Amino acid sequence: MAVKPVRVLAHFVPGDKVLDFVAQQADWLDVRFCAEDDDATFERELPEADVIWHVLRPLSGADVERAVRCRLIHKLGAGVNTIDVDAATRHGIAVANMPGANAASVAEGTLLLMLAALRRLPQLDRATRAGRGWPSDPSLGETVRDIGGCTVGLVGYGNVAKSVETFLTAMGADVVHTSTRDDGHPGWRSLSDLLATSDVVSLHLPLTAATEGMIDAEALATMKADAVLVNTSRGAIVDEAALMAALREGRLAAAGLDVFATEPVEADNPLLRLDNVVVTPHVTWYTADTMRRYLVHAVDNCERLRDGRHLVNLVNEVPDGPG
Repeated sequence: MAVKPVRVLAHFVPGDKVLDFVAQQADWLDVRFCAEDDDATFERELPEADVIWHVLRPLSGADVERAVRCRLIHKLGAGVNTIDVDAATRHGIAVANMPGANAASVAEGTLLLMLAALRRLPQLDRATRAGRGWPSDPSLGETVRDIGGCTVGLVGYGNVAKSVETFLTAMGADVVHTSTRDDGHPGWRSLSDLLATSDVVSLHLPLTAATEGMIDAEALATMKADAVLVNTSRGAIVDEAALMAALREGRLAAAGLDVFATEPVEADNPLLRLDNVVVTPHVTWYTADTMRRYLVHAVDNCERLRDGRHLVNLVNEVPDGPG
């Protein structure tokens, strides 16, 4: 007897490698792709989906209400702040994530932004293209640092931060970190001490009620005036107005940002107009290698769902749910 295919609503636009991978599961997996800004397709497909592969577009309680057949919402990534997990739980829908699957890619992206901000890459790129690269800006020798000569503070100490630490240590940097409590590692510092002593501060935190707005005007005021702030975690952890003021007034040297409080970032966001800010559109995770890992995890849980086995990496408890 033929097994009914597991129907998946994949909320992103696939590349050819993704399509090839999914095609290999076509005998039992029915994947319908939908762009994150295509609300019409999303609303049409949502009631028929057994599984949602979720990336970034917020999945609200109202969305969950309409997902009448859904048994699993699978975050392609780690942070589930864009999913109404409570609503899913009330409706008996399991929510899973993929801790560590994107750590290598985000760590490399963090290092990219760190170096680009520290070495003033955007300004130098623009000047060179405009024919103003020579003679060299005499301020380079006063403002550009070797990362190996810096103290780098990691706020949060999960998979990504530990990967970043490996890179930085190999480059000669002095790396310290903070977390919710003293974790016994010799590099642990309180947040206030870390902010005051670090040349580069890099954020690696989930967005929660406790972390929202944590890097505010008061926190920024404790940082060195020649320090760099890097954020590849969640935009709302930083008070963007306070960051804008600090950068514009010379109380902070530069920032490297992959994430923003509102995404997609609005074109009139004043941070985008500053020469000492380097930005990417929430893509430090987005590589062929990470997508392959995501798909392996996602397909594995779909197989478990199909076979009535326990699902892995659940972030909620659904007593009568799958597995």
